[in-house]
Amino acid sequence: MSTLSNESFSHYKCVEATLHFSAIAQRLKKGDIKMKKTNTKKVSSFILCIVLIVAIALFTTGCNGKENAASSAPSDSKTQTDSTIIGEGSTSFPFTVVDREGGTTQFEVHTDKETVGEALMEVGLIEGEDSEYGLFVKTVNGITADYDNDGVYWAFYINEDYAVTGVDSTPIADGESYSFKVEK
Repeated sequence: MSTLSNESFSHYKCVEATLHFSAIAQRLKKGDIKMKKTNTKKVSSFILCIVLIVAIALFTTGCNGKENAASSAPSDSKTQTDSTIIGEGSTSFPFTVVDREGGTTQFEVHTDKETVGEALMEVGLIEGEDSEYGLFVKTVNGITADYDNDGVYWAFYINEDYAVTGVDSTPIADGESYSFKVEK
């Protein structure tokens, strides 16, 4: 039996691989073997669609500006989530202030007064001038909105609806919430 040297052995392997490859190529030409074609465009389009769907889902649910309730990190948000209890009395109502930047401050106002305007003036949350139409509110929670100078004013809302009555003539009602918002 003859022994092959390393050089002969690698030459033999190279020839064997070439013959094997040639046999496969001949069978392909004849149609004996059919190769699966991978449509790269379809696969890459599918992957792109999945990535876009995930990105949209994360954007709409995770990036909506609302903080996770479980988060204990301090927030730079201008929105105050807890209500500050202010005043004394047997009647209470929620009151919200929305400033020019959209930041909100919430209060729970306690009073024995009859109208929202009287209650808010009693605790120092609003200031204004009397006019022929009632109290013209210019300052709410220390923030002044002057229409003559800035083109903005304090709008009065009852249950998120623009009020049809002035704050000084609106009686306090159970279950109602009141707010002032800066508007143009």
